[in-house]
Formats: sequence, structure tokens, C-alpha cells
Amino acid sequence: MKCTTVSELASMEVINLCDGARLGYPCDFELSVPDGKLISIIVPGESGGLGFGKGKEYKIPWCKVECFGDDTILVRLPPDELCSCECGGKRRRRMFK
Repeated sequence: MKCTTVSELASMEVINLCDGARLGYPCDFELSVPDGKLISIIVPGESGGLGFGKGKEYKIPWCKVECFGDDTILVRLPPDELCSCECGGKRRRRMFK
């Protein structure tokens, strides 16, 4: 089993297998502190206008991750489920820049 770091995960592009959409790069991760399990990946959505404004963020459940490539994370999210994974545009402190 190959081990990876959080910074390596953050440099992998997230691709949706259902429609081939490039969702972006993880900006944060949700962890369960008591048992150390990864719960979800947070991926920033499109921002408004010229990169300014509040864009959506998607919270992708870990159970939707299919596999890892050398530089990609493949997820399986039907378009209607992607909308329900939205964090509501809530701005959160970024873990990575």
C-alpha cells in the first residue's frame, strides 16, 4: 500500500468519472479526529467574475472517491449529487494556497 501526504493529495486534480468534469484541486480536507479517518475532500468551485467573489465549494464524501492516479483523484458523483455536496459557498480558512 502506497502512503501519501496531504500536500501530495492537494496537488492532484479531482476528476468526476460520471461526466468527465474537472472539479479542481483540493483546498481542504475534513478529518474525524477521534479515529483519524478522512471524511471528505473540499474542492473550490468556480468563483464569480474575474476570480473575485464568493465561489462555491464542494464537499466530496470520501466514499465517492474511486481511485488515485499519479496526479489525479477520480470520483464518481452524478451531477445531481454534486449539487447536494455543495458547502453553500461558506468561506473557510484555506489549508493550502
